[in-house]
Order: sequence, then C-alpha cells, then structure tokens
Amino acid sequence: MRPPHLSRRVMLVGGAAALTACNASGPPPQPPAQAPDSPETLLLKELVAEKERTIALYSSLIAGGAEKLTPFRDRHQAHLNELRKHLKAPASASATPSATASATPSATATPKTSLSRLRDLERKAAALRTRQLAAVSPGMAQVIASIGACEAAHAVALPRSL
Repeated sequence: MRPPHLSRRVMLVGGAAALTACNASGPPPQPPAQAPDSPETLLLKELVAEKERTIALYSSLIAGGAEKLTPFRDRHQAHLNELRKHLKAPASASATPSATASATPSATATPKTSLSRLRDLERKAAALRTRQLAAVSPGMAQVIASIGACEAAHAVALPRSL
C-alpha cells in the first residue's frame, strides 16, 4: 500500500528515479558477449597453431644447417598463409609465438631424431586431415584435403639423414 498523500504518478516517477540510481551505482554494464566461434573457425585456429609449431620445428633444423628441409618448411608456410585467409578474426591465443616456441626441439635434439619426429608428425597430421573433413564446408574440405595430401607426401619424401 502507498501512503494516502502520494499520487500514483509520484510513486511511478520516484520508483523510476530509484531504479536509475540503483543502476548508476551498480557494476558497469558488460559488453555484449561475442558469438562463439563456429566449429569450422575453431578447426581453422587449431590448424593455424599446428602449422606454426611445424614451421618452428623445421626452422630450427634449418637454422642448424639442414637447408635441404627449406622446401618442406616453405610448403607448410604456404598452407599457413592459405588457412589464415579463411579466418575472419585474428589467430587464437594458442597460435602466439610463445606457443610456437614451445614446439621447437631442444638444443640437444639430433638431426636424426628430429627427422624421425618430423616424419612422424607429418604422417599423423595427414591421417588426421581425413577425420577433419566432415566438420567443414566443401571449399574448406578441399583446402584441408590438399594439405593432408602434401603432409602425406612429406612423410615419404623427407630425407633419411641430413
């Protein structure tokens, strides 16, 4: 019940003012939440991060004198460039240089061990691509299938020694 001396209008205006005051003293409004990434965008971000790690591994070996691996690394760089074209937003935080650096082999890794690691990495990546095709658009499926074919070829074509 309202006190008898206050009209309905006074009550409404006073109530609105009280609500405004409450809102002004409360926490600042949150910016609208961004829509979550689509499954295809999440996969693209994952592929970008994976390519960056692979390029870092190749680059480390090349810097150590394995120049014959340059064409392999350059093909991965071309894959990375193509994948980035399809991302509508910047690469995820997992694709930062610090994440890439963690994939570089330790200074004690031998070329043979690293070649074996590269071969295994390429083989596993190629096998994974076929499972990734179902979750993407036909155009992106073509890109991913082409990348997988290149990775399969790398697994076979990598030299046995440097």
